Amino acid sequence: MRVGLILSEAFTGLRRNASMVISVVLVTFVSLTFVGAAILMQMQIATMKDFWVDRAQVAIYMCTAISQAPTCTGGVATDEQLAAVQEKLDGPALSPLIRDVRFEDSEEAYQNVLELLGEDYASVITPDQLNETYWINLVDQNQSDVIIEAFAGTEGVEEVQDQLQYLEPLFSALTVATYIAVGIAALMLIAAVLLIATTIRLSAFARRRELGIMRLVGASNRFIQTPFVLEGVFAALIGSILASAAVLAGVHFGVDQYLRGRVEFVTTWVDVADAWLVVPVLVLIGVVLAALSASFAIRRWLRA
Repeated sequence: MRVGLILSEAFTGLRRNASMVISVVLVTFVSLTFVGAAILMQMQIATMKDFWVDRAQVAIYMCTAISQAPTCTGGVATDEQLAAVQEKLDGPALSPLIRDVRFEDSEEAYQNVLELLGEDYASVITPDQLNETYWINLVDQNQSDVIIEAFAGTEGVEEVQDQLQYLEPLFSALTVATYIAVGIAALMLIAAVLLIATTIRLSAFARRRELGIMRLVGASNRFIQTPFVLEGVFAALIGSILASAAVLAGVHFGVDQYLRGRVEFVTTWVDVADAWLVVPVLVLIGVVLAALSASFAIRRWLRA
């Protein structure tokens, strides 16, 4: 098979259908950019979950004088109630699940609040208004429900909270955004496949006389089809490269230089190294879809 002739035929087809090729490049570029964004968003969600799951704590808030919970009818949690909670945490049922426990009394909680809000609140907040709290780090944060159930309804315990629940709305929002990006990418990829097939048919129609002569002289189907498949692959490859560049630029300028310094509660972000991992996936998707759609289109045209 003459490689030079096949490449020449492929570039001739690209030149003759320049406008359609540009359309294929643009649609492939947009669709694969959404694919790359969806992959990076899933990587970001996984990174954030790994980070916060290791650091999120379960807090057991003991009753104060102003607590309104049904378990706080006796007012401030007594020493006996505090000891009962500690004993339960140290017991054989819960201790294997717990990495460590830290007890924070009302005075310590008061100082922490003043450090967070400022000394101006010293006249507004008093130590007796703040809960004495057991801060629990679990071996597996996914087992926080066990701790919550163990102390639900316990006298002297106002509330048991899993800090990870505050991040669930963020994770859910990012997941929904990922699904939207995947949906848009799927629609755009379908459009790219249809455009590639249309481009190949137009290219074959424009060279129908040449193809007829090639058939008469005994050219094989593979020899005839290969230039058309390469046309689709070249156009999709350009779109894939542009999408890869857009993903890399988005992470570099959007994440590294903008979000990383402005969104303080997120301490772990995807970076350019993660974006480079996505690049081969985008190129592979673009090239494979283009090759399959172009091959299918030219085969159907030749059979017609």
